[in-house]
Amino acid sequence: MSATTNSDAHAAPADATQNPSKVVTRFAPSPTGFLHLGGARTALFNLLYARHHGGTFRLRIEDTDRARSTEPAIAAILNGMRWLGLDWDGEEVYQFARADRHAAVAQQMVEHGHAYRCYMTQGEIDAMRAEAQAAKKPLRIRSPWRERSDGPADQPFVVRLKAPTEGAVTIDDQVQGAVTVQNAELDDMVLLRSDGTPTYMLAVVVDDHDMGVTHVIRGDDHLNNAFRQLPIYRAMDAIEGGWPDPVYAHIPLIHGSDGAKLSKRHGAVGIEAYRDELGILPEALDNYLLRLGWGHGDDEIIARDDAVRWFDLSGVGKSPSRFDLKKLENLNGHYIRAADDARLAGLVADKLDLAQDDPRRARLETAMPALKPRAANINELADGAAFLFAERPLAIDDAAAPLLGGEAPALLERLHAALDAVHNWDTETAEAAVRQVADDAGVKLGQVAQPLRVALTGRKTSPGIFDVLVLLGREESLARIADHTPGNA
Repeated sequence: MSATTNSDAHAAPADATQNPSKVVTRFAPSPTGFLHLGGARTALFNLLYARHHGGTFRLRIEDTDRARSTEPAIAAILNGMRWLGLDWDGEEVYQFARADRHAAVAQQMVEHGHAYRCYMTQGEIDAMRAEAQAAKKPLRIRSPWRERSDGPADQPFVVRLKAPTEGAVTIDDQVQGAVTVQNAELDDMVLLRSDGTPTYMLAVVVDDHDMGVTHVIRGDDHLNNAFRQLPIYRAMDAIEGGWPDPVYAHIPLIHGSDGAKLSKRHGAVGIEAYRDELGILPEALDNYLLRLGWGHGDDEIIARDDAVRWFDLSGVGKSPSRFDLKKLENLNGHYIRAADDARLAGLVADKLDLAQDDPRRARLETAMPALKPRAANINELADGAAFLFAERPLAIDDAAAPLLGGEAPALLERLHAALDAVHNWDTETAEAAVRQVADDAGVKLGQVAQPLRVALTGRKTSPGIFDVLVLLGREESLARIADHTPGNA
């Protein structure tokens, strides 16, 4: 199907609304895998648009593909949305459970002449496809049963839409602009299969109507579907009224950094991977997805309340956006620095497999102000906190080991004596003692601080060395230093 674009321009599910003046949006994922980035952004845009207009945001699980729809996938979608704060209104709707309703609509369309029973065999369809291929044309089925009602009673049949054949349809898409398709390019698509089960195209329209959906905001890979679904709306509106066309907004897809459609080869695409494997905070991912194709001036850090106030479809760009993990991590670093220390400590404790009643969790919370300025994700926070719980003697990184050679043991011995004399164990007193050792040895502070850092953490990098001393405490700090003095080295 080709389109021309002008860029200028019943038994309803619980809690459904039929009030046309109230905005109702929906997110309708298929539970055949994880909640991916594109789906999460679509859900976010639907949520924000509904909240901005004081409307309703619904969730529908399109589980009609019984072979591929799984309970774990459904759970992953629900959990991912809850983690991102994409809170839907009312109970989620499960499409498969509504199959009888879908079939009833198809039967209404047959009875009123907007659909028909088609008895074409697979062989006839294959011949039609071969003819189209020979003519180098797309297959558009116009069944010989379109105007007949004398089908054999003992033969299987499908129910097909009697698609319009003349004229054109223009959709005033809120993102893509005016898009026109000639009706001659549409085919008589199947509404009910030969076993009586509904197809996706039928189910989507019936569910959107019954849920009171006023605005269909989805990826632009569904743009052609809109032209195939509109005849169903219009047929049912002619039959019983009250089936208005929805407002469409088809948002561009997300591409990888190389400009190709985002896929597994670009790295993690499932929401749970960003949470569990990459250590991204939900508010950071929300903010990043919001800015991935939508803008509000030069604002980069946008809280949810501001997003609700500012969001509208006019801010959505027409071109695909490119996902950049570095930008996401930079944004995540901002949110880590702003996050509550107790919350971060809990996330890090889980990464470190510390039990809920482990007293070391309290030490993590105390350490957060020193740890979080250096971290871009929860994994880095956990890695940076590991020295707090390391057992003596510490394992020393290969890159850090040379810093314990040469004059380092003698300097550490001086440091041990100076710090052993400190009783008010705080950063100011510790700093004064370390600086005094450097002055007495006639060296720069770094020449003392570097071996001290390695002795205390086993690494070349850490939070500020005086923070490290306080976080470890007096006894543990002195013991770790003593492990590298001449008498113990």
